Amino acid sequence: MAKIVKLLSGFLLAFVFFVVVLSAFLIGYIQGYGFGKTNTESFFQRFLAGYVSSTTKPIGTPSSSPRPYVKPSVAPKTVSWGGPQLWEAVNKRRVELGVNPLSVREELCTIASIRLNQLLTLGSLDGHEGFSKMPTDRPNLKPIFDKYNISEFLVSGTTSPQNAVDLWENSLGHKQLVSGGQYVWGCIYAQSGFGVAIAAY
Repeated sequence: MAKIVKLLSGFLLAFVFFVVVLSAFLIGYIQGYGFGKTNTESFFQRFLAGYVSSTTKPIGTPSSSPRPYVKPSVAPKTVSWGGPQLWEAVNKRRVELGVNPLSVREELCTIASIRLNQLLTLGSLDGHEGFSKMPTDRPNLKPIFDKYNISEFLVSGTTSPQNAVDLWENSLGHKQLVSGGQYVWGCIYAQSGFGVAIAAY
């Protein structure tokens, strides 16, 4: 009888040890997965932030003085695609995702054209500074901002229209350009790897 009790206690001890080790492993694995997922998402959001940017309708703030002309510091890239190809790629992806394609509004193209020229002159993204100042810096455009709910989506350093669409789609703040059914109208201008998409409803 003592041998059976000793044998059973040995099995019980081994079983408890196994459960403790397995539990510690699973807890560590789950916490490690969560930590890795969070770090990876954070890394990709920071990485994409250098290439894509979006904002919604600007809040008018008066500009203290006009900016002086700054010659682009980056040599122009040889890019064989432009706005029409990017427009086509965005609308194609919107349809694939089950949302309406955007319809062109010429007044939104005015904004897209101005913004692209600003970015090309600057040679980099501006964090939507030019877009947010438009209603005050260019009073002739204020009626457009009053008429629509407008969002701006920027991208730079892209190698193709599909690359730009992929960057927008895989960034949380920019995904709405390709998957946002609320947007009805828009216009896209692109040149030298920079893209400006203006979407509105």
